[in-house]
Amino acid sequence: MASSTSSYLRGIRDALPFLLVVAPFGMLFGVVATEAGLNIAQVMGFSVVVIAGAAQFTALQLMQEQAPTVIVLASALAVNLRMAMYAASLAPHLGAAPGWQRVLIAYFNVDGTYALSHLRYEARPDLSLPEKVGYYMGTATVICVPWYIASWAGAVLGAAIPAELSIDFAVPIAFMSFFAPALRTPAHVAAALAAIILAISLQWVPNNLWILLAGAGGMIVGAEVERRMAK
Repeated sequence: MASSTSSYLRGIRDALPFLLVVAPFGMLFGVVATEAGLNIAQVMGFSVVVIAGAAQFTALQLMQEQAPTVIVLASALAVNLRMAMYAASLAPHLGAAPGWQRVLIAYFNVDGTYALSHLRYEARPDLSLPEKVGYYMGTATVICVPWYIASWAGAVLGAAIPAELSIDFAVPIAFMSFFAPALRTPAHVAAALAAIILAISLQWVPNNLWILLAGAGGMIVGAEVERRMAK
């Protein structure tokens, strides 16, 4: 018990820098969501159920554009497909946890909790299962719980902003800040450029399907560039 508690506290400590990202983006989502017409209860339901910043902004943008529900859901799921890879990577470390713990682990599986936990597990392969679970939950406490609070604060703030002071421009800015730091290799840059070109070229596709097509095209181009560089 003492070791798992210590590991939990270590997770909290390691995750504290993420508050610099979680707090402003959670508030931004709350503000933009209320600007788009959602009430505070709907904003909170969105953040609690989905709990994925990029997917939430994606869905919100499509909802503002009156996209069909199936397109909104498919696009949000496509953005979050990386979570399946995260889960597969964490399974060797946390797969033996009790069922109720695995449910919480899956729910709190976001970029920050995965990245910190994976690094910790790789650096300390001697950690016991309770210590690994404790560390993971420590990171989730700092990264996920404040997301709810920040979303609520943003929703309250957004409800007080006059309608003529629209801040819809914040959504594309948020996306750029999400993904720009990830463009580290030629394959990443090629994927991004291909997706941009396709997104602009396919605006004529109905029901905002151009988003899915551009995303798929970008992934194909990125994979091909990576394959050629590996030769």
